[in-house]
This record gives sequence, C-alpha cells and structure tokens, in this order.
Amino acid sequence: MENLSKFYVNGEWVAPCSPDTMPVLNPVNVKQLGEVALGNEADVDRAVAAAVAAFDHFSRWTKDERLALLKRIRAVSEARFEELAQAMRMEMGAPITMAREAQADAAIGHLDGFIAALERLEESESFDNGEVLLREPIGVCGLITPWNWPINQVVLKVLPVIATGCTCVLKPSEHTPISAMIYAEILHEAGVPAGVFNMVNGTGPVVGSALSRHADIQMMSFTGSTRAGTAVTQDAAPSVKRVTLELGGKSPNLIFADCDLEARVTQSVAECMFNTGQSCDAPTRLLVERSCYDEVVEIAQRAAEQTRVDDPELEGDHLGPLFDQIQFDRVQTMIQVGIDEKAKLVAGGLGRPEGLTTGWFVRPTIFADVTNDMRIAREEIFGPVLAIIPFENEAEAIAIANDTPYGLAAYLQTGDSERAARVARQLRAGAVHINGGAYEYGSPFGGYKASGNGREGGEMGLDDFLETKMIHGLSAQ
Repeated sequence: MENLSKFYVNGEWVAPCSPDTMPVLNPVNVKQLGEVALGNEADVDRAVAAAVAAFDHFSRWTKDERLALLKRIRAVSEARFEELAQAMRMEMGAPITMAREAQADAAIGHLDGFIAALERLEESESFDNGEVLLREPIGVCGLITPWNWPINQVVLKVLPVIATGCTCVLKPSEHTPISAMIYAEILHEAGVPAGVFNMVNGTGPVVGSALSRHADIQMMSFTGSTRAGTAVTQDAAPSVKRVTLELGGKSPNLIFADCDLEARVTQSVAECMFNTGQSCDAPTRLLVERSCYDEVVEIAQRAAEQTRVDDPELEGDHLGPLFDQIQFDRVQTMIQVGIDEKAKLVAGGLGRPEGLTTGWFVRPTIFADVTNDMRIAREEIFGPVLAIIPFENEAEAIAIANDTPYGLAAYLQTGDSERAARVARQLRAGAVHINGGAYEYGSPFGGYKASGNGREGGEMGLDDFLETKMIHGLSAQ
C-alpha cells in the first residue's frame, strides 16, 4: 500500500509534486484503508514528458515484440489475480465471488481479446490501385477510468495502448486506487518499458483536465459520466486531439408476453441489480407488454425480495454496498423522487436493508406504474433501482425504449426469433442483449447518442489508438 502515496512515472514510483491527499475508505464499515496522493498539473507534465520520450522507441517495436509483452502481462496478471479481486472487494465493496468472476476476470479476458485482435491486425495493406495503407500508433494517450469497474476499464484502455505501440498517462479513479496500483505493479513486473505506461492519481477537475488540455497528448480515452465526458471534450477541443467516450446509460429491457416470464424477468432483475446497480449498461427500465404486466410485476417483486445484500467478504451470490457516501445519498434521493412522483413502490425503498446498520448498503428497489417522463425513468441512478413501464404493442415498446438521451445498451426478451431480429434492428443502442445474451470478451463495447463515441474491446478497440497513413507512388519506385 506504500505506493498509494506515489505516482508511477518513467518506470519508477516517484513522490508527487502536489502535497494533496485523500483517504481511501472501505464502503462496508467506512474505515480508512489508506491515503492516496492527488496530483496536480506539474505531476501531469512530468508523466506526459516521460510518455513523449518513450514513444519514439516503443512505436517502432514490431508486432511480435508487442505480442510477447502482452503475453508476459497475462502471466503476471494470473499470478496476482487474487490481489486484484481482494483490492476491489475492499475499495468498492464488490462481493468477493463477483470480484473474482467478473471484476478481476476482466484483466485476463480482455487481454486475450486484445492478443487475438493484434494477431489479426494488418498494419500494412496494399490497395488494388498500387497504393499502400499503413496503420500506425496515434501517439501519447491520456486515459481516465471510473470506480465502478476499475480494472475492467483500465485494461480496456491500457492494453490497446501497448498493443498498438502508443504510450500513455493513466488517471484512475481516486476512489479506487488500490487495484490500479496493483495493475501498475503488474505492468512493471511484466517488463513494460519505462515511460510507456505512467500513472498519476487525482481528481477529474485537476488531473483529468490537465491531461485533456495537454498539447503533447494526441488522444483522450474517457469512461465516466456524460457531464464529465463533455468537460473532457471541451478541454481537448483547442488541441484538436482525438477523444473517445464511454458514458452513461438508461438501458431499456423489453419484456414480451411470449417469453419465459419467470426465467427472463428473474434474470432481468438480477442484471439490473448486478454490481449493486453500478453499471453504465444496467437494464434499469423494464418495459412490459400490457397483457402480462401484472404477472411481471409480481415476479419482479419476488426476485427483488429474494436478492440478498451482505458483506463483500462472504462468498456467494449477493450484493455489496454502494461505493461511497455521495452515491448512497444520491440513490436515496432518487428513491424519494420515485415516491414523490407517485410511482408504485413494490419492493425495497428508503434506508438500509434489515440488519445492516453501517456502511453504504441500500435496499434493492422496484417501482411499477412508471411513465417514461418521470425522473426515475430518465436519469441514471447508478444503484439497484428498477423502473417498470407498461406498453401496448411492439411499436410503442420501441418508441419508449428509444425515448432517452442515452444509447449504450438495450435488452430484449421474446420467444419469437423474427421479432427479436426485427426489434433489435430498431433499437438505438450500441448493444442489444436478446434473452440473456451476454457480452463476450473481444467484442466491441460502446454506445449511441449521449452514451459516447468510439468502441472498446477487440479489433475495434485497437482502431481508436491507430492513425491511418496512405503511401502514394511506392509501387512506381
């Protein structure tokens, strides 16, 4: 934990220029786990300078050399897998079973996807007209990652940097710095060259803004709220750098009467509550065909009441706490908003679950009889809160689903394969999950509209870190 007070720059753990720090708290008991250093503009300048210096050499590494480095990172990641899982259990309250199976697993799964994508990548392509296209690393990248999927988002940005021959400065969430610190140690142990990967902890308005404005950074990759993504874009605009964004969501989940209601609704509730609802693509709007509406509400209520909330140290399938006091207060406020909007509270509600008197635990909550103009149907709550909305027919279901500023994901439950294909094509979202279909490592992830731009993961996840160069006249020489 001693490295929490330092930054990783040019292959070394260095003392910060800034004197500022922040306590890191365990969301279960609100006890301090450690203290993280918060950087400033001078810290960013030092890290960017290291990345600039390293780019000239690392950008010339061959694909085979980069593949060998990724495979060394995989070996070290496997060796330190349990440390990553335990770190996310402590710093964000992820239940340990889920922390292993989903949170830490991303360090291996996405890496395998990027290795396969890099093996397929054609860095040079000859056109029929005799001209040559080259795909080259874009340069120095600024990376900003969130607290809700700490390692998942770090690897989705850092690994394509290494795979394509770029260099970077990472600003992980200051709320979840322990897992990021361990990952920096993993990269060091695997032999990532000095300056290729640099890490500066800090707040978005200070470190994040300094990265976004920096003239020596060619690309910003950001994951977080739509509000913060807008700020990154504005800060980056004067230097005309590339910006990719993975932002918020209010994902619809369409339930048609012809599906297996018991199985699909129960699973839908579990998907909404997964990670204590702290996922940008969580299916938080349950749109239900009127003919089966009452039955669906009963199934959803039962599923929510059977959802266990408990200590993240315990093995098993249960929810942990929200990650901090600010998020706890926001979720409580939005539950009260739902009550004030006269939505029907059918499960959960205000306060902590029974028997949990400390920490940022919340009750899995379901509102029925919601209309799509209510705040609980339009705003991203980022907690285990589900809004159930009725629809009359397929056309209305699609209209309600698309009536949102977001477009990260959509979910669809139906027993009719033709309907599944027909409706999926009309949903304005970056991903459509049909009858429980899950995201697989190596596939692109990203959204439409206010949910961002660009894609992360697999081959498309490499594209954003590459520039295209055309060579004219080479065949004539």
